[in-house]
Amino acid sequence: MIVVIGATGNVGRPLLAALPDARPVSRRTGADLADPASLRPAFAGAEAMFLMVPGAGGHLDTPAILGEASAAGIKRIVLLSSQAAGTRPGWPSHAPLRALEDQVKAAVPSWTVLRPGGFASNAFGWAESVRARRTVAAPYAGVALPIVDPDDIAAVAAAALLDERHAGRTYVLTGPEATTPRQRAQAIGEAIGAPVEFVEQSPEEARAQLLGFMPEVVADGTLAILGTPEPQERAVSPDVERVLGRPAGTFAAWARRNAAAFR
Repeated sequence: MIVVIGATGNVGRPLLAALPDARPVSRRTGADLADPASLRPAFAGAEAMFLMVPGAGGHLDTPAILGEASAAGIKRIVLLSSQAAGTRPGWPSHAPLRALEDQVKAAVPSWTVLRPGGFASNAFGWAESVRARRTVAAPYAGVALPIVDPDDIAAVAAAALLDERHAGRTYVLTGPEATTPRQRAQAIGEAIGAPVEFVEQSPEEARAQLLGFMPEVVADGTLAILGTPEPQERAVSPDVERVLGRPAGTFAAWARRNAAAFR
């Protein structure tokens, strides 16, 4: 039995589709990461778990969550972390995820850590303005990053849960090419068959927008990656293709598959 935490998210949904016998865990099922004891029914009888935490998990008692998993007999965990847990481990925005990686490695005998870069699905944040005004607003128009399709993250997670050959590995997951926000807006326009105008925000405007739905330290960490990425954050990783035996999906392909959200 495999438990999937975060079953309703952009990675959890395709992961459940790939693992139809897995047990979904979310607040909808009565389980709450903020209340580790509430996870016991979901963990009962499980041997493996996909673990993702909201934000960076700094607000959660992650040792207690892992303690409940261990007590239930879960011996394998695939953790969804972040590329920045490796590139910026001391930053307040990502230090909790780096600490969680270490906790997982100490809690179970078999683990795999997934460190994706930016998600293609973050572009859903543009959907309303594209539908209403055919515009996209974002900062750092010319900074290119190899963002990753969440379906590829889910496929790697499924492989890691099902195949012990991935135990003890840390995979950096990116798309096959680096694209700029301006290029991604153009790709959305091509997907919906209508031109989409790109409007460059100032960093201050973008920060004010981010603070509407994320903590200050996370907003600042996000903007640092978007505006002044480290060389490793700009680089394309081979790990998706290495695990899946096929190239990672492009942002353009993601936009075509999700064009209905922007029309």
